Amino acid sequence: MFKSLFKKKVEPEQVMAPLTGKTVTLEDVPDPVFSQKMMGDGMAIIPADKQVYAPVDGEIVNVFATKHAITMRTKAGAEILIHMGLETVELKGEGFNILVQDGTKVTKGQPIAEFDIEKVSSLGKEIITPIILLNGEEFKLENKLTSATTTGGKDIIMEISKA
Repeated sequence: MFKSLFKKKVEPEQVMAPLTGKTVTLEDVPDPVFSQKMMGDGMAIIPADKQVYAPVDGEIVNVFATKHAITMRTKAGAEILIHMGLETVELKGEGFNILVQDGTKVTKGQPIAEFDIEKVSSLGKEIITPIILLNGEEFKLENKLTSATTTGGKDIIMEISKA
């Protein structure tokens, strides 16, 4: 009974915008895998700039071979996917410049990739970028910022806390 009185309250972890652009709800992403939250909860950004930043302090877990997506893990264990564009796996890396590799320790706001939104758009792909919490059974998202313009690496777009 008294243990809960003395437990240290864990503050939610703030997640920064990985891109400069306009935030939208996941339901507004024109791909059912994301809009129906098949991979997990999150939100998306319609990017206005190429620079991609680490949204949290943590470690790069996986840079996809096709360079279109990066998964990272926070110190608390939350796993976040940044999926640059839709169906961009088909581009086989064209339009993406990755600045990190698996195992790289990163700090919030650190550049991790460049996403050539003009090139990707000209190749017929959507540039909207979902940001997904992959292990939603252990963590939950709160205070998601939608319908706002964000500055990548600076603005808070949501918070992650233990479920």
